[in-house]
Amino acid sequence: MSAAMTPDERHGHAAADSALGFWKRTWAMLVKEFIQLKRDRVSFAMIVMIPVMQLLLFGYAINTNPRNLPTAVLLQEDSDLGRSVLKALQNSAYFRFTQEVHDVEAFDNLLKSGKVLFGVEIPRGFERAVRRGDHPALLVAADATDPIAAGSALSTLGVLVQTALAHDLQAGDPPSMPFEIRAHARYNPAASSRLNIVPGLVGTILTMTMLIFTALSVTREIERGTMESLLSMPIKPVEVMLGKIIPYVLVGFIQATLIIGIGVLLFGVPILGSLVMLALLSTLFITTNLAIGYTFSTIVQNQLQAMQLSMMFFLPSILLSGFMFPFAGMPIWAQYLGEGLPLTHYLRIVRAIMLKGATLQNLQTDAIALLGLMLVAMIIAVTRFRRTLD
Repeated sequence: MSAAMTPDERHGHAAADSALGFWKRTWAMLVKEFIQLKRDRVSFAMIVMIPVMQLLLFGYAINTNPRNLPTAVLLQEDSDLGRSVLKALQNSAYFRFTQEVHDVEAFDNLLKSGKVLFGVEIPRGFERAVRRGDHPALLVAADATDPIAAGSALSTLGVLVQTALAHDLQAGDPPSMPFEIRAHARYNPAASSRLNIVPGLVGTILTMTMLIFTALSVTREIERGTMESLLSMPIKPVEVMLGKIIPYVLVGFIQATLIIGIGVLLFGVPILGSLVMLALLSTLFITTNLAIGYTFSTIVQNQLQAMQLSMMFFLPSILLSGFMFPFAGMPIWAQYLGEGLPLTHYLRIVRAIMLKGATLQNLQTDAIALLGLMLVAMIIAVTRFRRTLD
């Protein structure tokens, strides 16, 4: 019967068979990819987690008009008017008084360490000077290394206090301020975004590169087939980890030097603090990220999963650390999450050293936090790699 077919009919049947074979092969490939995706749990988690994470973080945690910012008060006299001013500031919802000090040195240290973003000084004889009509000054100092966080609160400062104290002032209709509010934007008086962004880029670039470098280290050994040789050697897990991490410490240090050098030369970012302390704490930050990346490499099975897990860690790091959005403007639960990220602590350190001239005494809390995160990551990495050896 096939011999009786004309050439056109045979060509038509061949074309139909070819089309059918095309769709069968395509369907088989499609099914195979879905099965592989189902088995690749990290990729499947990325499909679900990244959009959910972005939605939750941007929807709930990110706030470009922060309120309840931590504020210290230097109370040099305890008067009714001074307390009324502080109450008016707190009622504005911009300021939340968390510290009360009685000397200028403690006042300055709180701002340098980043524990508060604002400081309000009530000078001695303030209420008496107001009653005499001397028009005294009330100082509001702001940590302007983050211009977004400080700008909105400072811009509305005078109006907020005047409105809140309208009944107490009784100085004309409309009431005029019987005292002057001097807003002092410290460390970045011009509100230059470069002074905020460039030091932050040191931390974000190092986080991304250090995580990826070491997250690929163990998985590369597995995929190349050299892990068997490594496991056969009389070598301990700690020795393997240090041998893989230490070369990248030097790489990270070179990167940090390059970024900071360009920031100083091209963008005019100052370095007011100790270069030695900046180098030491940067090395601690680099090592912490390398340890976390190495931990990732002991969890995943291939280099693609290592890259994916690194990006899942990097995304909340840039969103919750205070690099892109004010840290103090986030809700408390988001701040707790941010405190568990190395980048959060390093951003405070690098900005404080470069822009504020902070000392180790001002930064000991963040330095200890980085050290703790590094030790935890190293312990987990060594423990998981020992299981691989066994």
